[in-house]
Amino acid sequence: LLRIALFLLPSFIHPHQLPSPPLSPTAYLDGIRGIAALVVFICHLTYTCFVIAPGYGYRNSHFHILSLPFLRLLYSGPPMVCLFFVVSGYALSLKPLRLIRSRSYSDLTTTLSSLIFRRGLRLFLPCVVSTLLIVFLLRIGAYEWNREFAYDERYARNIQEIHYERFDTAGEQLMDWARAMAKFVHVWDWDEYGGSTAMDVHLWTIPVEFRASMVVFLVVMGCARARVLVRVGILVGLGVFAYLSARWEVMLFCFGVGMAERDVGGFGKEKGRGMGVVWGVVSVVGMYLLSQPDVGGDETPGWMWLEGAIPEWWEDKHRYYQSFGAMLFVMAVGRSAAWQRVFNSGVVQYFGRISYGLYLMHGPVMHTLGYAIEKRVWGMTGIQGAAYYWGFALASLLVVPTVIWVSDIFWRAVDAPVVRFSKWVERQCCV
Repeated sequence: LLRIALFLLPSFIHPHQLPSPPLSPTAYLDGIRGIAALVVFICHLTYTCFVIAPGYGYRNSHFHILSLPFLRLLYSGPPMVCLFFVVSGYALSLKPLRLIRSRSYSDLTTTLSSLIFRRGLRLFLPCVVSTLLIVFLLRIGAYEWNREFAYDERYARNIQEIHYERFDTAGEQLMDWARAMAKFVHVWDWDEYGGSTAMDVHLWTIPVEFRASMVVFLVVMGCARARVLVRVGILVGLGVFAYLSARWEVMLFCFGVGMAERDVGGFGKEKGRGMGVVWGVVSVVGMYLLSQPDVGGDETPGWMWLEGAIPEWWEDKHRYYQSFGAMLFVMAVGRSAAWQRVFNSGVVQYFGRISYGLYLMHGPVMHTLGYAIEKRVWGMTGIQGAAYYWGFALASLLVVPTVIWVSDIFWRAVDAPVVRFSKWVERQCCV
């Protein structure tokens, strides 16, 4: 019991906490991923109660200060997805590109084989566990605590997320879960939300991540023996083709690969205060573009002209400038010592470590403990006028730490072991 109790403690207060290993030169990418996961959680926490998608001044309304560019990045989820994809493209291609540069082709094939073999396990196994947890919570009645609350417009005044149904029997529930997981491993077309499951609507990005990862591995392997300029040209051409096809996710992954190619080749490493200012300005421009409203940009001051410049054939209008903003911001952070200090700080690195757990756990925790806390707090504060906002703020003081705590446990109990398990499976299966 003592061991269980100690394990349930958050890792940052564990009495036997091991010292953190030295930070790698690319540790800031983990920090970006961690903050992005936290913001996605905050987005899903707030959008059930408040209209957060429009920008400041949309249709001469929405004049809340938090709707302004930059400030809206504190809770806007879609731009964070763009950051995820740039970071993934970089992280997945960095080591293979280093091996290509050193002409270590034997090691390259081993590395790419390992990455491809383990990628599906790395992405999908934690989702299998998280959705099985949802099945368990459904069967013990945890979702029933809040079923009426989840669809009560007095509380959920904006988005009402699917509060998954409880089947009559455990067998039916498990069969439904099995069908959902079979669909979730979605590799047969490029539908943006292909494979997404109503069990946890937030997981739609995982199949997208898997498909785009395979594109990265294919491109890196296919261009491994090409001259540098040829490889860069092919990469640029693929990125442009993805842009013209409105495949924003592939474009972002390709840009991440391009950043890795640049860093491996030592391009653009100019030093000096002047370059620090330049990259600071680039990061500000990137954050402004990341602040593109999710809806109604063509009716929002500061965005009307920019939205009018989006090509007609680009389907997801709100992804347009958010994508370019993500590319600029990650590129700037990679060249800015000041930004890297922020993303390498202890707290931010902690969120980087638990980022996948946070992404997978915030949904089920919110639909069970989160909604229960909100219901209880609003029962005390009331929901009329300012009381609604105070109730939400007070409930969030409990919900946010709870989600972080459960995510920390999931990271140690599931996510980190999955990494080790996938390597073990590879050792058993490969020669």
